[in-house]
Amino acid sequence: MATITALQSSMTSLSISSNSFLGQRFSPSLYSVPMKSMEKRCLIVMKLKQWERKECKPNSLPVLHKMHVKVGDTVKIISGREKGKIGEITKVFRHNSTVIVKDINLKTKHVKSREEGEPGQIVKIEGPIHSSNVMLYSKEQNVASRVGHKILEDGSRVRYLLKTGEIIDSSEKWKTVVKNREKTETTAS
Repeated sequence: MATITALQSSMTSLSISSNSFLGQRFSPSLYSVPMKSMEKRCLIVMKLKQWERKECKPNSLPVLHKMHVKVGDTVKIISGREKGKIGEITKVFRHNSTVIVKDINLKTKHVKSREEGEPGQIVKIEGPIHSSNVMLYSKEQNVASRVGHKILEDGSRVRYLLKTGEIIDSSEKWKTVVKNREKTETTAS
């Protein structure tokens, strides 16, 4: 019994009030324990949508990934529900490495009416596809291929298809390069 009264008296001497340290952050400046500086800065994650998050750099700018495709490229879908279909890229999202291909991966969206007399609608929209699920496609030779990079004689860096050798960025440059090679080969022989 004496121990209980001693415990109660020691608890009352602490006098924990509503503005005490409970529920507050630990501040190293209040205590004499030395703290090391932060070893690692954790990545800042900013909200894009409720279900999708952007990975950010420490300065709060989004991390943009390098992509092997650009807007306007003809691609073939190599995996997923739409496997084997061919289309043109209309939009590229570099922060999460996704692309939107025209008339592929259609999703249904139910749209509410905006005005009183106007009815609601069911709209088909193109959903994003991860860039690793598409390959560049050659319309001339009907083959999908990986991408290579090379520097032409004039110093411009271009992308080309590894299987066919076809330059993607500009077909006119490729044709002039091929003609120049043929001329040099005929003059050399």
